[in-house]
Amino acid sequence: MKTRDFMIQPVISVYEDTSLEEVARIMLDKGIGGIPVLNRNGALVGMITQSDFAAKEKGIPFSTYRAPQVLGQWLGQDGLERIYERARTMKAADIMSSNVHTVEEERPVEDAVELMLKHDINRIPVMREKKLVGMVSRHDLLRLVTSRED
Repeated sequence: MKTRDFMIQPVISVYEDTSLEEVARIMLDKGIGGIPVLNRNGALVGMITQSDFAAKEKGIPFSTYRAPQVLGQWLGQDGLERIYERARTMKAADIMSSNVHTVEEERPVEDAVELMLKHDINRIPVMREKKLVGMVSRHDLLRLVTSRED
């Protein structure tokens, strides 16, 4: 089976200059956990997932200590509400992961599964001749255990 047999299309995507407020709204409205980021030429340049909006522990520069960061900002005296308030004016490019793992639509679905496992990711953009044509998530792989007629 090919990756194209499991991909979801059309792909919901945003541009690098889309506000984070709009990104969050789209993800909530569409019930999706990740969204590809394109440049104005339509090339895939990044991914934003719901975990990008959550706190992450990061190493403090020049220290052995770790501290929470939210949307690239250290969580401190300002508090979480202030960070999310400032985030409304940030752009997709400000928080996207630019190291995006992709799979070609003609590749076996096993290639997508291997990438998910190897890189501990939940979704992979599907490409055709360097253009984004679909998405495959771990959820989509549930169809591997259902009958072909479903």
